[in-house]
Amino acid sequence: MSKRSRAALLLAFAAGCWSIAGVLTRQLDSASGFEITFWRSFFCAVTMLLILGWQQRGNPLAPLRAAGWAGLASGLMWGVMFTCFMLALTRTSVANTLLVMSIGPLLAALLGRAVLGTRLSTATWGAIVLAGLGIGWMVHEGVSADGLAGMSIALAVPVASAINIVMLKRLHASVDLGPAVLTGALLSCLITLPFAWPFTAGAHDLAILALLGAWQLAIPCVLMIRAVRHLASHEVALIALLEVVLGPIWAWLGADEAIPAATIQGGLIVLGALVGNELLAARSERGPAAQPLPPPTGPA
Repeated sequence: MSKRSRAALLLAFAAGCWSIAGVLTRQLDSASGFEITFWRSFFCAVTMLLILGWQQRGNPLAPLRAAGWAGLASGLMWGVMFTCFMLALTRTSVANTLLVMSIGPLLAALLGRAVLGTRLSTATWGAIVLAGLGIGWMVHEGVSADGLAGMSIALAVPVASAINIVMLKRLHASVDLGPAVLTGALLSCLITLPFAWPFTAGAHDLAILALLGAWQLAIPCVLMIRAVRHLASHEVALIALLEVVLGPIWAWLGADEAIPAATIQGGLIVLGALVGNELLAARSERGPAAQPLPPPTGPA
């Protein structure tokens, strides 16, 4: 199996981890809204400190300092993503939020083309459009013109994601941006603390939120950073859409939530787009390699 194929599977696993957020939050007794975001980010930060401490033999802050301004910029993007999704949900519907987030692959493709010189095949453009249409069909029954403020906030998520992915692609050879996940989690904690106070979560809720912070946030984000090295920016954003497809399935299995027919139909469209794009990319990888545009001067 090629490095690219292993990276795609690793990212798909990460997306699976991200997708359990909905079913786990359904198990909470009292925590809600900003408190969920705060504790999830808090336990993400704790997990990242443990991971970095293990990697650096007891000195978790050393890689944080080594990442410099690039690490701070990436951390800011993580913080925006960790926070704005919840802020959007408090001001608009889930359907509106997911519809806005579905433009992530398109933004990543355009930014990757502008900054990295990445060329996309016609088939990949088709997969991006088809995946967007699939998510649009999944949520079309709940989309409304209300909550424009929330949709504007939700737009920050795919924008920050695209910037972060391209930044990871450009700098991975010279800077380890894994510690930026810790920075993002700490920033999210600072932003949401005033709105989360006073806390209501008991021991049961804290256990679930600790699982969210570690297994649903910190670990898959670290895995994504590793996978980015071998995938194009638009591929990362496309595969990450599995989170939207798998989320309703876990809610159905673990929280007994009904799945509308449109969700199943749209999910199959998204899966077809992702699988088709990966199969075509694997075939192209085995054949004569296409020549990419030369990268910009500087670290790549």
